[in-house]
Parts: sequence; structure tokens; C-alpha cells
Amino acid sequence: MAFTTRGGHTQTALAEINITPLVDVVLVLLVIFMLTAPVLQSGIQVNVPQTKTVREITQQRTVVTIDKDQQVYLNDKLINLNDLPSLLRAQSSDTTHETIYLRADAKVSWGAMATVMDAVKSSGITNVSVVTQPISGK
Repeated sequence: MAFTTRGGHTQTALAEINITPLVDVVLVLLVIFMLTAPVLQSGIQVNVPQTKTVREITQQRTVVTIDKDQQVYLNDKLINLNDLPSLLRAQSSDTTHETIYLRADAKVSWGAMATVMDAVKSSGITNVSVVTQPISGK
């Protein structure tokens, strides 16, 4: 749209949208999300073992947690270990391609972990990943 000024010059209206503030807000929200996402993974306090190689969890997955008192949680809900296979089967339609993340406190014995892994495998899920944290450089 053109406008004529008193001097006879023609000016056009500025019809462009400035997206710089939008990009700034989106980037700030992205940084906030990236910083808070690991905190929101699970509300159960577990001191997982430290390893050199750690792969980040990027998708929402089913997490089985064993705390230091050897209590078993499915996601954030306390469950009986005997009910774990049926709960996992009810939660997933295709157990052959399902991945379960196993979080266990560093003080939990290998026998307790093996019992939980056996319960997971008896549900038909064979892909079990153990959650660890990277070794802090000191």
C-alpha cells in the first residue's frame, strides 16, 4: 500500500513482521526445557552407579526403579515385584519391541537386580537398559 506525502514522495507501509523477539522467546524456552527435563524424569531418589559411557534418555520410556531398600517402582508407583510382569504386559501392546529402563541404587545387590530383570523378561520384554550417570571428573 503506497502513501503520498506533502512533498510528492511515495512511501510504502512496512508490512513485515519482526520475528526476532519470537526467536528469542523460543530459544529461552528451549534452554529452560533442556535444563528441567532431566529433573522431571523420576521423583524417586536413587543413587545410580557411575560409568564412563552414558547414553542420554531422549524419549519417554517405561522405568523400573529399585531403591536402596530394594522396593520396586514402575515409573513412580510402588508395586509388588510379583505383579510386575502383568503390569508390564498390560501397559504395552507389543512387548517384543518394548524397551525398559532399569534404575537401581548403587547399593542394591546384583541378586535383587537379577530378580527384577527376570520379572521383566517373564513379561515378554527382552530389551532392558540399565540407567547410569557419568563419572564426575574430580
